[in-house]
Amino acid sequence: MDAEKPEYQRVLIKLSGEAFAGDEDYGISPDFLEYISREIKSLYQHGVQIAIVIGGGNIFRGVEGLEIGIDRATGDYMGMLATVINALALQSALERVAQIPTRVLSAIEMRQVAEPYIRRRAIRHLEKGRVVIFAAGTGNPFFSTDTASALRAAEISAQLLIKATKVDGIYTEDPLKNPKAEFIEEITYLEAITRDIRVMDHTAMTMCMENKIPILVLNIKKPGNLLKAVMGQKVGSLVK
Repeated sequence: MDAEKPEYQRVLIKLSGEAFAGDEDYGISPDFLEYISREIKSLYQHGVQIAIVIGGGNIFRGVEGLEIGIDRATGDYMGMLATVINALALQSALERVAQIPTRVLSAIEMRQVAEPYIRRRAIRHLEKGRVVIFAAGTGNPFFSTDTASALRAAEISAQLLIKATKVDGIYTEDPLKNPKAEFIEEITYLEAITRDIRVMDHTAMTMCMENKIPILVLNIKKPGNLLKAVMGQKVGSLVK
């Protein structure tokens, strides 16, 4: 394989809201924004078409609302709005730090700050060399940003879904809680679902399986991992 030619031409990256908080429990880390912008730029410079789905856990989670008396649907909508905040922060960083043209497309219409999500428009932005950030999840309560990632990946015909995490890949258990957890380099969708290995939620996993979209789980905190992934080098764990 040509070392300079990426294995995947169009990818979708799922970034958790927690990653945006950096080393803190809440908020948006300027250091993380700069770091992730440079990592994404390395892909962009190789001609990769990049779409991103962002979580909002660093600001608000729908399930957290239940603890303070907010019903689940309302809490989920609040969580979707949190993802828009993260999307705008990442857009600003990508354009300032990496000097990459970027578009935010929101599943909940708010025309003053983002374009409404339209599938054909999203694909057109990608073809024109713009990084596309999908915000507000699917626009519906009771669906996770994992499901939004799988849905958007299928809609734009992404060749790879990258789930960026704080661990090196998939393990039999949480390696941060159990150091003896075994690393899984490759696994099938069905095996991951049957063994209840929480790569993504079951809805997202099933959607990726039906649309034959491989999922690569990697450690976003290790510089160069994103580039290795799109170049087809061994990194993280693959679900296919």
